[in-house]
Amino acid sequence: MLEHDVIIIGGGLAGCRAALEIKRLNPSVDVAIVAKTHPIRSHSVAAQGGIAASLKNVDPNDSWEAHAFDTVKGSDYLADQDAVAILTQEAPDVIIDLEHMGVLFSRLEDGKIAQRAFGGHTHNRTCYAADKTGHAMLHELVNNLRRHEVKIYQEWYVMQLILEDGDAKGLVMYHIEDGEIVIVRAKVVMCATGGYGRVFNTTSNDYASTGDGLSMCAIAGIPLEDMEFVQFHPTGLYPVGVLISEAVRGEGAYLINSEGRRFMEDYAPSRMELAPRDITSRAITREIRAGRGIHLDGRPGGPFIYLDLRHMGQEKIMSRIPFCWEEAHRLVGVDAVYEPMPVRPTAHYCMGGIPVNTDGRVRLSGDKLTEGLFAAGECACVSVHGANRLGSNSLLECVVYGRRTGRSIAEYVKNRKFSEFDSQSYLDNAKQRIQGLLTKKGTIRLGALRQQFQDSMSEHCGVFRSEEVMQAGLTQIQEFKEKYNQVYLDDTDSCWNTELIEAMELQNIMVVGEIILTSAFNRKESRGAHSREDYTQRDDPNFLKHTLAYYSVAGIDVQYMSVALGMFEPKERKY
Repeated sequence: MLEHDVIIIGGGLAGCRAALEIKRLNPSVDVAIVAKTHPIRSHSVAAQGGIAASLKNVDPNDSWEAHAFDTVKGSDYLADQDAVAILTQEAPDVIIDLEHMGVLFSRLEDGKIAQRAFGGHTHNRTCYAADKTGHAMLHELVNNLRRHEVKIYQEWYVMQLILEDGDAKGLVMYHIEDGEIVIVRAKVVMCATGGYGRVFNTTSNDYASTGDGLSMCAIAGIPLEDMEFVQFHPTGLYPVGVLISEAVRGEGAYLINSEGRRFMEDYAPSRMELAPRDITSRAITREIRAGRGIHLDGRPGGPFIYLDLRHMGQEKIMSRIPFCWEEAHRLVGVDAVYEPMPVRPTAHYCMGGIPVNTDGRVRLSGDKLTEGLFAAGECACVSVHGANRLGSNSLLECVVYGRRTGRSIAEYVKNRKFSEFDSQSYLDNAKQRIQGLLTKKGTIRLGALRQQFQDSMSEHCGVFRSEEVMQAGLTQIQEFKEKYNQVYLDDTDSCWNTELIEAMELQNIMVVGEIILTSAFNRKESRGAHSREDYTQRDDPNFLKHTLAYYSVAGIDVQYMSVALGMFEPKERKY
């Protein structure tokens, strides 16, 4: 059995920033990170557009209060306003801190950090490193971890969170390289496992974004918060689904339909292409439904619309958003200097997640905290995004709440002892699970079942939803759970068996998908990214509250928790 004072699951921005803060405050704390990829391959590295902060380098009239209001309004008033205040107040400081670590932000002529426009923000406050901002940030954080001697277990898959009576005691992990199973005992466990885009068939997320941390916590008895709020990014490159950053629209690109018209004037005339993402995704979907989408041969009535950069010119495109040009050219053969990009909404981000307070402590219920368990980043829900996240607030949440959670852990671990538990029983169960998957004589191929599940989630819980459609999806999920018992693996080796990892990931995808769909089914209103065609209006009297969904094999129990208000009264959301 291995031992560490603190074990952090996930090597992305939130996990790395927390680890770094713990070591800065108390170098003697033994901190380890375990990640199923190399940390620099974490999905944070794919974040393109930037990170928001009221630095006032471009707009001297900006303020943290304005940033907070934009965030709360963007959230359709479901964000917890105390958490938003922390996010926006600490934003300028974390940017300066990142710069001092060595992050190479793009610059203005006067040498200050550059800031660009982003959807839903009323001021130009998004700091960026061309269109590779996450890449620039994560590389420097990982380098700093090495300097502070944080132990990194790369390419280990965490199979189980050891949580007994609300007390986190460690975890079970599997070495992908050679099949070794290890129990880790820890005083503190932190989840920083990212999102779950692979629950859907078209997503901007990488193949590792399978909701592992969320599922692990749900199976251990922790509720998941606001899982119905799935952000569909408006501009996924058609047909591959990878992200074309909002930075492209921030730099001046147009969205046009088959008639060549900038249709956003019909949906958000004051913000046009820089309306919040939920509004823009619905607008694109409606244009496609109305027959104003485009086919690959240019005919109307197709499945996508155009993102048009041609008027921006080659110099601006290649200096400000070179990676987006490269993606379109490499993946679909489009040279965006001379021709528009085909785009449509793609599953992108989870506003919900593991419920935490503003110190990163995981909630066991609406009014009770776990012991020894923390979370931050996309897998967590401190609820700074509510029902819809504004672009460039996700990297900010990772570093603000990663740092803040690290500080909490550094203090908490001082008075925390290692807990006792029966490690052998966890080891035996893990071995039985692995052996069961390797020797199963089923009739269904794993990849086929995963594809069916992802297709079903996209069909039954997409940009628009209704009771009838979601009920059909929930029925299908039960059928898929039965089918999972009939899967078989082609690869039965213990060495570098990626199919075995995919089999465990599929279980997590199915748990998370069922919670998303059940939470959405029970929220009988439209708010932010949750848009119902049978309940088209926001319903504050009944649903200005957070969903808490408790998972069990018998079914999912949905309860609710109040929203922290205070600064801004909920109003109708117009742009």
